[in-house]
Amino acid sequence: MARRRRKRRSKATRWVRRGLLFVLALPLIYLVAALIGSVIPVNSGWAEPDRGTTIYLANNGIHADIVMPVAAQGLDWGPLYPKSDFANTPDSAKWIAFGSGEARVYLDTPRWADIRLSTIWSALAGGKRVMHVEYVANPSYAARAIRLRPEEYRRLWSAIRADLIIRGKAADRLPNRGYGCCDAFYRTNGKANAIRTCNSWVADKLRLAGVETSLWPPFVQGVVWRYRKTGQST
Repeated sequence: MARRRRKRRSKATRWVRRGLLFVLALPLIYLVAALIGSVIPVNSGWAEPDRGTTIYLANNGIHADIVMPVAAQGLDWGPLYPKSDFANTPDSAKWIAFGSGEARVYLDTPRWADIRLSTIWSALAGGKRVMHVEYVANPSYAARAIRLRPEEYRRLWSAIRADLIIRGKAADRLPNRGYGCCDAFYRTNGKANAIRTCNSWVADKLRLAGVETSLWPPFVQGVVWRYRKTGQST
């Protein structure tokens, strides 16, 4: 009996060790998968046209935003995001930036100093997705630029529009205040987590537009590297 008990304990110990090794290996597996997903292209036959409507990708080192004209190609974001939703948006703001991510991470971390273990866990485990929208006067702060054909621009516009929850004629704004004068948060469809990150959301919208992008870039560097720097000609 004692020998059987020792064998059972030994077998249980081996399984515990294997489980611990797997848990410890998860970050490495994630990083390797992120690297592979960031270099594998989708829509690889795409090439940036000589003429078209330019959009931008803003990059704060953690996540990317898509920056678009408020009105272009007969499509207007203004009615969906009325400036009355924002604290003090200037009339000169002719651009609008979109970022989509996990609600608690966005709403609870207006500054990097506000990041807590609980918000990191929220980003990993996942939760409701929200849209962060900001009116922008000058998109030159954005790191990368992409020129789109009219049909590509319209597909991108429609892909972002499809995520919105509409109340009446406008996007459904959250009561939470934005970070500053010109931004606000909106309810949106879908979930966000360690797999469906804010950066993979950007890549997914570009993919739907027909633009070459990365297969799965959970980190910002994995999506922006494909595009020319702002101010750089093609």
